Amino acid sequence: MFHLKENNTTIKTEVTAGMTTFLTMAYIVIVNPVILGAAGVPFDQVFLATIIAAAIGTLWMALAANYPIAIAPGMGLNAYFTSMVLGSNGAIDYVTAFAAVFVAGLIFILLSLTSLRKVLIQAIPENLKHAITAGIGLFIAFIGMRLSGLIVANEANLVGLGDLTSLPVALTLLGLLITVIFMSLNISGGIFYGMIVTGIVAFFTGQLKFETGFIKLPSLPEGILIWNPLEALQLVIEYGLYGVVFSFLLVTLFDTTGTMIGVAKQAGLLKDNKMPRMRQALLADSFAATAGAMVGTSPTTAYVESTAGVAAGGRTGLTSLTVAVLFILAAFFGPLVGSLSSVAAITAPALIIVGSLMIGAVKQIEWEKFDEAFPAFLIVLAMPLTSSIATGIAFGFISYPLMKIFKGKGKSVHPILYVFAILFTIQLLIAPH
Repeated sequence: MFHLKENNTTIKTEVTAGMTTFLTMAYIVIVNPVILGAAGVPFDQVFLATIIAAAIGTLWMALAANYPIAIAPGMGLNAYFTSMVLGSNGAIDYVTAFAAVFVAGLIFILLSLTSLRKVLIQAIPENLKHAITAGIGLFIAFIGMRLSGLIVANEANLVGLGDLTSLPVALTLLGLLITVIFMSLNISGGIFYGMIVTGIVAFFTGQLKFETGFIKLPSLPEGILIWNPLEALQLVIEYGLYGVVFSFLLVTLFDTTGTMIGVAKQAGLLKDNKMPRMRQALLADSFAATAGAMVGTSPTTAYVESTAGVAAGGRTGLTSLTVAVLFILAAFFGPLVGSLSSVAAITAPALIIVGSLMIGAVKQIEWEKFDEAFPAFLIVLAMPLTSSIATGIAFGFISYPLMKIFKGKGKSVHPILYVFAILFTIQLLIAPH
């Protein structure tokens, strides 16, 4: 079913890769309820909604698209959701906000059923694709270093080196060393085994604790929050949430598109620079976003942490099927998953190492052609510095057509890039982001 032989992989490798991906992104089932909880959404509601959205999207990715890419509510989008509710000073409640997410999800589905999103990916210049891969690599490596405390806030320079003598940072460095050794020895699943060893050390050094137990039955205290498209559209019109829908639509569109390109390229799954079964892959995110909004979570996206599974050998939908099954099981082991996810040192080394693997894509950028190189450079630079894949892509998409026009090559740019350059300019300058 998953064409394992054709992809030069095995069941053991795929399952190990799925477990690796899951462990690197499991934090979302704990972090997302905390962030959306600030907007008044019950913790248990968001916890299960997060898992429902992740399971639906990732299962579709596994069974229909056969890609090792996991789907889950996106970081950044959840913060925007909460800031929108809190910034309204009580004018907008979270149900109304979920209506906007629901409408955006329905639009995602319509776009995915057409050729627009597929054409979009094919229209992206090769140098920008390489830059997206490299930028995502730097971004997730930065996330790993920041979450582990290797990098901290600094008043003078914005960021600075953390306390290397602190237990969390020391554990991160140890985990990084162990994982690097596994990788250097070409041990299959080295990243996953590195996390296992780090977790064991964390437990015996008192950094990993299971104070709240292991098992708890999941629940949706408020049931389905929104399900009627007409009612959701009415709320959007009534509160004038057009800009909100546009922002969710644009950011999620390019977060998912950019991540899929990066992961697929890392896994060597692009055929003639195109992704086979692209429509099915895009529908995974669309259905997940819509279903998630119905039960209480912010928009979903393809997860950059999927590259950890790819680095562990994942090449097919069996990897994402494993991720989906683990998410479903996690619904019953909330306290356990929360404990593992709370120790950043367990997953940070994986993110840092995967980042080092992905940055290699910069060698394929045509640096000798300035009109090609500079937009690519902006993408690589902006993603980690703005903590946003979408913003990095926006800088590249805006600057690329401009550079070509100045060069007298404006006609060589795909018309879609001009359209999105304008939309990105509006989104960055006017719409909230």
